[in-house]
Amino acid sequence: MSEQMILPAVPDQIPHGDMPGDKIQIGDDHIRKAQTIYPLLREELARLDGQKAVVAVCGGSGVGKSEIASVLAYYLNHDGIGAYVMSGDNYPRRIPRDNDIERERVYRQGGLHGLVDHDLLTPEITAILRRLWEEEKDADLATAQALPWLAVYQQSGRRALAGYLGTPNETNFDEVTDILARFHQGEAAIYLKRMGRETTELWYDKVDFSKTQVLIVEWTHGNSDFIEGVDIPILLNSTPAETLAHRRARNRDGKTDSAFTTMVLEIEQKKLEAQAHKARIILSKQGQLLSYADYRLLMAKEEGGIA
Repeated sequence: MSEQMILPAVPDQIPHGDMPGDKIQIGDDHIRKAQTIYPLLREELARLDGQKAVVAVCGGSGVGKSEIASVLAYYLNHDGIGAYVMSGDNYPRRIPRDNDIERERVYRQGGLHGLVDHDLLTPEITAILRRLWEEEKDADLATAQALPWLAVYQQSGRRALAGYLGTPNETNFDEVTDILARFHQGEAAIYLKRMGRETTELWYDKVDFSKTQVLIVEWTHGNSDFIEGVDIPILLNSTPAETLAHRRARNRDGKTDSAFTTMVLEIEQKKLEAQAHKARIILSKQGQLLSYADYRLLMAKEEGGIA
């Protein structure tokens, strides 16, 4: 199928995911990657023998999930297979600003607990920590070289943060699972959540799925063990360094260079790696299809030879 498939040109404007305010800029690279994935996706869908299917396009922040998912949906709709793109970023328990605050709180609380557990927390260290918090340098590894106790704080904070990121504490996975179940059961219309960047920007839209055969969920956590109902996970791979470069290019937030953001990306990467064995299709940053064995080898090289 992949050798014979001729795909249509992609117009400048096509429907995309349902995240309010998300800026989708589809480039040639996104189209090339979607063209690589699409024949394999059609093969995976054929194995489901006409059943409604949920496809998850997952990967690190800024890797192109929204854009590639949109192009895949365009190809499916063009071929008469109704498709809709749902953004998983609508389902955190907090708006982005408040979730960023909660991530920092979890990290710092975990770090303090680590210092207490090691009997290291003194009034002097507390004062230094407050200054580091104000300067947003408490996650900086270089700072820990001059302050040995800070390494204990950072290790403990990182463990606490890993227990929050991509877990039900951060995201309502049950709501997503319920939506996928309703879709599989053939419900003609389903209410989907919309979340903006302010507390007042929260609502639900009733979406018509009567002619939709494929629901594409574009989301970092689309391959998570906390979700049930994903039929075809697709992993768009990127290293933390590549992900950070994407975020800088897209200017996703004002702290893309911060040590804390780097830590978040590294933790998310580890979780993506742990889930990668479930992916039906894996695509490298350069647009190459990877087997799971190839993926593991690539990531081991990125980590300096550590598998």
